[in-house]
Amino acid sequence: MLEELLGAAAAVAAGGLVYLGAAARVVKQYERGVVLRLGRLRGDVRPPGFTLVIPAVDRLRKVNLQIVTMPIPAQEGITRDNVTVRVDAVVYFRVVDAAAAIINVEDYRFAVSQMAQTSLRSIIGKSELDDLLSNREKLNEGLELMIDSPAIGWGVQIDRVEIKDVSLPDTMKRSMARQAEADRERRARIINADAELQASKKLAEAAKEMSEQPAALQLRLLQTVVAVAAEKNSTLVLPFPVELLRFLEKAQQPLPQHPQPQQQPPAPQPPPPAQPQPPPQSAAQTPLQSPAQTSPQASPPPPPPPPPKAVDE
Repeated sequence: MLEELLGAAAAVAAGGLVYLGAAARVVKQYERGVVLRLGRLRGDVRPPGFTLVIPAVDRLRKVNLQIVTMPIPAQEGITRDNVTVRVDAVVYFRVVDAAAAIINVEDYRFAVSQMAQTSLRSIIGKSELDDLLSNREKLNEGLELMIDSPAIGWGVQIDRVEIKDVSLPDTMKRSMARQAEADRERRARIINADAELQASKKLAEAAKEMSEQPAALQLRLLQTVVAVAAEKNSTLVLPFPVELLRFLEKAQQPLPQHPQPQQQPPAPQPPPPAQPQPPPQSAAQTPLQSPAQTSPQASPPPPPPPPPKAVDE
């Protein structure tokens, strides 16, 4: 009898151990357990630690609550200013509701990935190239908002979205390089012109000071001679006063001549009276003339004879 009781107790203990081994579950600290009993959600989410389920009836699904880093594949699109670009990004998200992540969506990782790709293409089409290159923080915020809106119902929270790289065509890179080079050259010219303006003002002030003290100009000339002579060269510097050059230029100019008194022009003579011209004759009526008749100067007609005088009878 005792042996039977001991055998039964050992069988019960063995059965209990088998049941305990089949029903025991361990949930890690960064996980949460969702129990589905006969396909229906049962109770609250199981906390981390040791927990028991009914074998062959309950099914425990563990959900990781750690932040997931998911890269978004590179998406190619056309910006609002008609530039073809290729953009890739990365999404940081985590599960905040384990039951919703299991019940509301089949695969929350795949769903977040597809939503991120669609949102990235939409952001590319709405933005300009300058915004993609320089104003990424605003685009990151807009992209995060577009992904986070549908992900709330999946029990997923989007922590951060970052645009990693923007690939441009080679022609656009060369155009941007030329634009940047022209901008740098423009700024260099402006700086150079500003420096010339400041130097000219300082030189004007120095010239004004040297004009008041002629010895200062001579000292400056001697300093220049010393600076040139310090170098090892065969240059010979001979200071030559500028005033002497001006004197020589004035000496080479001819002396001004005294103006002579102007003579009054003679009184104008009246023009000779115009002689009447004979009427023009046609070529058929014009008689042939001898060379003597066609001379430009005709001899004057002979004077008429004197009238006869009366004789007294």
